[in-house]
Amino acid sequence: MEDTTNQAIVLLLNLPHPCLGGINLLSFTTTPRFYGIKNLPPGWHFVFTSSTSSLSVRHGAWFHVKGPSSAPPSSSAAPSPPELFIKKWDSATETLLPETSPTALLHWRANLGSIYRDGLTPYRQSATQDRDEEETNDWARLTDCITPALLTRITGETPDHWSLTSASSAKVDIDDIPGLPSSSAAGPLAEKELGFLPIDLKQTWRAGATGRERTHAAQDRSWYLSSLITTYCREDENEVLGELQFCFLMVLTLNNHSCLEQWKRVLGLLFTCISAVGQRPGFFVRAIQTLQLQLRHCGDVEGGLFDLREEGAGLLRGLVRRFRKGLEEVEGVGKVDVVDELEELEEYLREEFGWEFEGEFVRRGMLELEDGERVEMEMSGYEEDDESGEYAPMVVELTPAQASALDVGDAGTLSLPERLHKVKRESKSESEESEEAEESEDEQDLDDMDARF
Repeated sequence: MEDTTNQAIVLLLNLPHPCLGGINLLSFTTTPRFYGIKNLPPGWHFVFTSSTSSLSVRHGAWFHVKGPSSAPPSSSAAPSPPELFIKKWDSATETLLPETSPTALLHWRANLGSIYRDGLTPYRQSATQDRDEEETNDWARLTDCITPALLTRITGETPDHWSLTSASSAKVDIDDIPGLPSSSAAGPLAEKELGFLPIDLKQTWRAGATGRERTHAAQDRSWYLSSLITTYCREDENEVLGELQFCFLMVLTLNNHSCLEQWKRVLGLLFTCISAVGQRPGFFVRAIQTLQLQLRHCGDVEGGLFDLREEGAGLLRGLVRRFRKGLEEVEGVGKVDVVDELEELEEYLREEFGWEFEGEFVRRGMLELEDGERVEMEMSGYEEDDESGEYAPMVVELTPAQASALDVGDAGTLSLPERLHKVKRESKSESEESEEAEESEDEQDLDDMDARF
């Protein structure tokens, strides 16, 4: 009989064979002799499976291994039993459920020795020890902000079985199609609703805010970040990072679309906060570190959900560039650490995916010369969001005739730049006519004076 003391074990029972099985960053195809995984290290773990080995809805559950006690063992004390987690596949509902029957729990604990050698797969089984340590360390860092409170808020499950599937979705991501039942409708096979942070990037100002305050809060979402932390995270800012970690890993393992959308929303919030960097520099250092580690594993995601080629990653590239530009306005000693982490992230993206962050690009457009000829021009060396100089916005008051020219007649077939150019020409024509009228009046006055004298 094998020695199973102090070795955490998770059993995955009643799985159809062959089917997809996995834990954390590892995945495999099961066989009839497979019962589970042994030698689990302390910390968070996520097991997942599906009814087939091909693409299908995946089911998974989180659980936490406490690990052996740090107290020195007593020579007279009996060896402690291993931590045992039992998940079973319900073929009727095709869901992964926890085993709660006391009789079944005692049965499987008593029979661990008979399946330990041939029925349980070691958690560390990659080719080299260095790779083993890298995968273990990466998983620990990818989950270091996840807490039981976070998992309970999102999944609403009991401890050691926080479950969801590929089709689980937050309410904001559920498509409400008339005539079709909602995916969150009640029923034995209904998908659960995920309780994400209610991030709405279209309204990031306090209730009652007007004018300049709303404009500032829309450009710098620091107030909104603090409000979410206070209202939904019990003042624990790391819970926001925990949600970022949770969403990424559920895309990585389950291909969950709603988690992908929330991952984007969290990044869209974090990288548009400016003044918060000076108030929470350590938080933003950890956020950038978390993102960089996630991007190192984005290639593990099936289906190309994370496209980091420069032409396909416009959202993330734009966020990083704007965040870098916003840091110029931040003051405080903590800013240096944030800038250092951001430069390291940029260097990784530059080397790995060919991104460019110099901020220069080419402006291309049509330029009309004095003789009326139109030529295409290119101008480089301007910031992407530069709105100074000749690119600065301008408020122009239009005459009734000019306003009408933008909407009626042949203007309806013109592009916006052509319409504006037309208005400019008409404005110039009206000005010239006014000057000619004034000159005509002056000449008439001189003629009258000559006639009198």
